[in-house]
Amino acid sequence: MTEPFNAVDVIVAKRDGRALSGPQIDWVIDAYTRGVVADEQMSALAMAILLRGMKREEIRRWTAAMLASGDRLDFSDLGKQTVDKHSTGGVGDKITLPLAPLVSVFGVAVPQLSGRGLGHTGGTLDKLESIPGWRASVTNAQMKDQLRDVGAVICAAGSGLAPADKKLYALRDVTGTVESIPLIASSIMSKKIAEGTAALVLDVKVGSGAFKRDIHEAAELAETLIDLGVAAGVDTSALITDMSTPLGRAIGNANEVTESVEVLAGGGPSDVIELTVELAREMLAGAGIRDVDPSAALADGRAMDQWRRMIRAQGGDPDAPMPVAPHVEELRAHRDGVIGRMDALGVGIAAWRLGAGRARKEDAVEASAGIYLHKTFGEPVKRGDVIMTLHTETPNRMQGALDALAEAHGGEGAVHISTEASRGPIVLQRLRTHE
Repeated sequence: MTEPFNAVDVIVAKRDGRALSGPQIDWVIDAYTRGVVADEQMSALAMAILLRGMKREEIRRWTAAMLASGDRLDFSDLGKQTVDKHSTGGVGDKITLPLAPLVSVFGVAVPQLSGRGLGHTGGTLDKLESIPGWRASVTNAQMKDQLRDVGAVICAAGSGLAPADKKLYALRDVTGTVESIPLIASSIMSKKIAEGTAALVLDVKVGSGAFKRDIHEAAELAETLIDLGVAAGVDTSALITDMSTPLGRAIGNANEVTESVEVLAGGGPSDVIELTVELAREMLAGAGIRDVDPSAALADGRAMDQWRRMIRAQGGDPDAPMPVAPHVEELRAHRDGVIGRMDALGVGIAAWRLGAGRARKEDAVEASAGIYLHKTFGEPVKRGDVIMTLHTETPNRMQGALDALAEAHGGEGAVHISTEASRGPIVLQRLRTHE
């Protein structure tokens, strides 16, 4: 077969700052998926896109081409409105776990295709796999049955959804092109649109523990994501939320499940509750439901009932004890004061080094590894108080985690005790909120 374009010409066009044509984009994604465009050529193109950017129409076409590379799920026969949430990732971000069952209480189907952690950001599937028996892989038919019967499913995306993205995602990770807004946005939205949800709420993180540390860049990413969703006929809105401090007190896998269950039981950290409820309101608004109070379903046990049904449906035992790490280390306050900094990136890297995360996709994670924050940003401490406990299954990992905490924030340390501090709002900005 004679190819209509040449990969080098496409690379040079973007290298020189020119917009790619629709047919060029369609071809390069298809040819890369088929193996005609080599990894080194796509690497060069990805770097050119990072440096030169893309116009909005190019990003739309790039996303559509990745979407066209695979299957697209269809939930139109469910008899329920479908709505999903996507977070751009952070430290202690376990919100999907309580959120999916909470939203499903109100008769909405939540098809939550989730991923695994890489680097300092945790993965929803890694967390849930710490529950004995729970399985991430379900067939499309099983997913639809579970959405019909239970109302919520959290699972791995099938291999047929946006296969071009799977190849490109792995390539970006090893070529320094992860941060490109066109590539981030098209990666997220090609999968979410393929998932078949009718409405989508985006949780775009900003701060030291997020992809974007500048709120203007976070807003640009959010606006790009919304544009892609709307162009594909998906009702899309976004919240920009703070990720300068870890969410909640638990960072890891099993311990984040435990904290999520506390939230579902009507307790848990106030920031996790607040963000869960805010996102639930936004998701329900996307489904046309505006006259309910999601927090009531946390307080009265309805969300917990849904959680238990959802976990059982995927083979998990919601009553099984969670794994506990045998090796612990405590970090204590060296003076009286207030926690003036709890750096999300430093804490996330420490948890990763303890075994809670992975450096490469093929690495295993330790279910019980992680960190528990006894004190967090804005809270008073006395000299000798335990600020955090580090947990690992592998004792020789501990020193690397302690070093990560000490080296964080430019060598000033992840934790700083000052005389005063107060936390600002978690939701910093709303884009295209529902009235």
